[in-house]
Amino acid sequence: VGFTTDPRFARSTQHPSDIAKSISAPIVHVNADDVESVVFAFSFAAEWRQKFHKDIVIDLVGYRRHGHNEADQPSFTQPLMYKKIKQQRPVIDKYVEQLVNEGSFTTAEIEENKKRVWNILDESYKKSKNYKPSSTEWLSSAWPGFKSLAELATEVTPAYPTGASEEIISHVGKFISSVPSDFNAHPLLTKIFKARAEALDKGTSIDWAAAEALAFGTLLLEGKHVRLSGQDVERGTFSHRHAVLHDQTNERQYTQLANLSPTQAPFSISNSSLSEYGVLGYELGYSLANPNALVMWEAQFGDFANTAQVIIDQFIAAGEKKWLQRTGLTMLLPHGFDGQGSEHSSARLERYLQLCDEHPYIFPSPEKLSRQHQDCNMQVVYPTTPANYFHALRRQIYRDYRKPLVVMTSKKQLRFPLCKSELSEMTGHTFFQRYIPESHPTEGEFTLVEPEKIRTHVLCTGQVYYTLLQARELNNVRDVAISRIEQLHPFPWDLVHDHIEKYPNCEFVWAQEEPLNMGSWAHVEPRLRTIFNNTTCHTGKAIRYAGRDPSGPVATGNHKQHVFEEWAFTSQALFGEARKPSDIVMGVPKWE
Repeated sequence: VGFTTDPRFARSTQHPSDIAKSISAPIVHVNADDVESVVFAFSFAAEWRQKFHKDIVIDLVGYRRHGHNEADQPSFTQPLMYKKIKQQRPVIDKYVEQLVNEGSFTTAEIEENKKRVWNILDESYKKSKNYKPSSTEWLSSAWPGFKSLAELATEVTPAYPTGASEEIISHVGKFISSVPSDFNAHPLLTKIFKARAEALDKGTSIDWAAAEALAFGTLLLEGKHVRLSGQDVERGTFSHRHAVLHDQTNERQYTQLANLSPTQAPFSISNSSLSEYGVLGYELGYSLANPNALVMWEAQFGDFANTAQVIIDQFIAAGEKKWLQRTGLTMLLPHGFDGQGSEHSSARLERYLQLCDEHPYIFPSPEKLSRQHQDCNMQVVYPTTPANYFHALRRQIYRDYRKPLVVMTSKKQLRFPLCKSELSEMTGHTFFQRYIPESHPTEGEFTLVEPEKIRTHVLCTGQVYYTLLQARELNNVRDVAISRIEQLHPFPWDLVHDHIEKYPNCEFVWAQEEPLNMGSWAHVEPRLRTIFNNTTCHTGKAIRYAGRDPSGPVATGNHKQHVFEEWAFTSQALFGEARKPSDIVMGVPKWE
């Protein structure tokens, strides 16, 4: 139905169902005024699906007597059509006449039945005015073992540790760093698995892919279903995951995480078609049905999610508030300005932050802080360590409630030498770190001055941290602290507040790779001002911006320009001015 658009302008074919010809599905055309034919068509379609498990399409040919709604005036745009519609007898009148003529019912019997139905509708309408829910999703959870929304509205649930046991970690580690003896893996993968085994054995230098595999594997052994879909997810867009291996001699497939134990939970991973709207919508539906599954969708590049914006806006960000629909769906969105141009740099972090429902100008009370994860509409994180990514995934399952999670996954951090974690950060009584403060090294080759003497405290999120970290050390800048906001929503008000009090004499800078009109700036700036106004030493203080200038395109396609912009905002962050490239030493990471 095109509303004011005539069918001949709304499509190129005679029937709206003609698109089904592309998949050779049967099409049933039926006149909506023929009641019994309509019933037959739908019964036939249902039986077809049940018997053959194939698609079938019904083209129900009808009309709207009042146009788009009862207050509409369709004659403005379809005068001739609606003259004919006014002459049409209502379908119920036609069917009544048919039933009486064939002797199925008398007129009196039909009138009595119509009166009965109208009475049911009238009574239900009257009752609706004083209706009080008794067994809805608000009062009784549709998920066995989970608290209802009514219970969660009054109770504060604990934050459970998300570290796994050393025994389970060790077991998973053996499987994700080896293949069966009769499997011919690619030589490069053999090398990768050997390095992974050595790292796991030492308990150090755990990279992004290993941490993810450990998160998946530990959940599977703990009885939690893990499923991941998206373009290229089996190998990983950036050749980092290698979840499904291919024998180099016969192309036999082997999935390490599907062979951990005969009693493990199912591991589902599959490359999906380039239909983000359809696939993300499907995974959303799956997450609504099964809260004990870590359900994830990964975009090939983060900006590919823009074709699924309807699912994000209408369902993920708003479904719980609108319809009491709870979901723990996780979106993995590759993001990061690495000089690859406008179409492969940004996951549009700013759009997700704009959908977040937290008030930026009110510092939350202790009670609000204790409930901020329960009460938020969604979570947005941009982790900088493999361990924190590990915890972000496991945290989705080990809670008494479910919330959507949007993860900005850095491409740079997949193989960056400094982006490594210790195994001890993923075991035992460990948690996701919402905020990682400056470690303030006082020993070793590079040290910082005391907190009271810090000139500038740079706050950031995501992979730009490593750019700033390298530049600080290479330029021997010892009076600048750098801290990371790992979770952007709900905002870590308490942690940031308590930490910045330790730096009474410094200025504060927000540094980001993204242009001014993108990224996190519009989200964090008012929250940081609110925090400053609730401290003893920073009231009224502003935060300085260090990042790219406003832009229409996400990023430049010229690599030299990209590097120049990186130099500019890095020197602004560390020195308070944009220095010439020759005056500042920048790290040249191996990934470049």
